Amino acid sequence: MYNKRTIIPGLIIFVLILTAPIWYNRLNAGAMPKVELPKGYKQCVLPLQEIRDKHMQLLLRWRDEVIRKDERQPITVDGQVFGKGLQLACLKCHPSQQNFCEKCHTYADVKPYCWECHFFPSQAASMKETH
Repeated sequence: MYNKRTIIPGLIIFVLILTAPIWYNRLNAGAMPKVELPKGYKQCVLPLQEIRDKHMQLLLRWRDEVIRKDERQPITVDGQVFGKGLQLACLKCHPSQQNFCEKCHTYADVKPYCWECHFFPSQAASMKETH
């Protein structure tokens, strides 16, 4: 290397500038948003922390089972019956997109593609009124 006296310090400065936001925030992403749980909330299909971490994997598995394998039998958790699917299970207890889904997805900067096909109950009612 002909210019190692300038290249190595330049690389170090580049890495420091690139990671400056991480160091500035001291590895803190901010407070986790509080989501609105349904009235009379008892049980979800998975424990709370697990459903937060793995809800997309669960929805994709349900999609594969229902659409591709035609396995539509509901799931029973502690005596409570849940249908397989976003609209059959999740949206029955969590009808508000703004107060539930959007808070965490905005915090995590995630743009799920669920809403290309699915809609919230409140959206369905407004669609019926306009048609």
